[in-house]
Amino acid sequence: MFPAFSLERSEGCEIPENAYWGLQTYLGLRENLAANEGAWSFIHESTRDRTPLGHGHRDQIRDLSIEQIREMYRQGVRQLTDELAETEEFFRAGIVAIDITEDDPFTGDRTGHEDEIIGTKEKNDEYAYQWTTVQLVGNAVPLVLDARPVRKGESRKEIVEDLLDSVEELVHVDNVLMDREFDSQHVLEMISQRGLSYVVPKRMQTSEKAQAKRLLQRDQERYETDRKLHLGKNEWHETTLIYRQKENPEHDDHRQYSVFMTNRRTGHLTEYGYRWEIESGYRSIKRFMAATTSKDFGLRFFYFAFACLLYSIWRAVDLLVQVELTGEYKRSPVITADNTLTLLKKETGIG
Repeated sequence: MFPAFSLERSEGCEIPENAYWGLQTYLGLRENLAANEGAWSFIHESTRDRTPLGHGHRDQIRDLSIEQIREMYRQGVRQLTDELAETEEFFRAGIVAIDITEDDPFTGDRTGHEDEIIGTKEKNDEYAYQWTTVQLVGNAVPLVLDARPVRKGESRKEIVEDLLDSVEELVHVDNVLMDREFDSQHVLEMISQRGLSYVVPKRMQTSEKAQAKRLLQRDQERYETDRKLHLGKNEWHETTLIYRQKENPEHDDHRQYSVFMTNRRTGHLTEYGYRWEIESGYRSIKRFMAATTSKDFGLRFFYFAFACLLYSIWRAVDLLVQVELTGEYKRSPVITADNTLTLLKKETGIG
């Protein structure tokens, strides 16, 4: 994967470029390890004659633009998918899930970061950058196909369109799963115009709450109805609302129900359960992230993107191991991330 990653360095540098990627991988091997501390440990564990120090490593990463990081990431994932394409069990088509996650929050002065800081989901004085990913889910190996930052002023439609443009160059997409942050009619219309199906939960407004109360009174577990969403002028997006009662609900009112929107009727609703893979995936991805107290937007995004790549390598290796051992692939991994990254250490010359 690492030939896809490149630093803009002059010829004759004493420290080889792969040493930087080796250090970044080393940081991902250990939880909450920052560049300064990790660089000193890396000196003793690496077989290289020269390795970068923490501040030099960060300086090289900071010189990369967001666009460069994204292009390198896409090239790395393309190499990964091309390698897996030789395996019948790799489904290069199907369902993708788009979601947003927060970086580690921070406090203090926000000067110079106003356009990138979105905030946190908690109501406090902490700030956070947000990243969006698109990931294969379902029966496919859950690779993170692309990642991008979320910036102030960007519409949800712009974000989803950008990710779909990227992912459809790698795999064939049938169905798009999203969380309720993407329940915009303009997003749904764009997806439909691409010939794709979608499932997205709807934020409950007054009419949905009233309908859910009626269903509760009738003791009805499920209900479908067609809805036209106004796009502007005399244009509408046609969708289907599906009300579904939750299992073991905690409330005794309209909150017993979830409402989903889809353009393919009920068949795809069961697939929405695959989105849990993204939540569990984010937990693993963040375990691979180098620690930092820096507020640098590009540095933090690179740490996140590189962690997504390490996660994808782990899941790809797991697929190959499962196929070799059993002749089939099941979604639950049979090898640990630590075992995979130990192999990666040997391949990259670390230790």
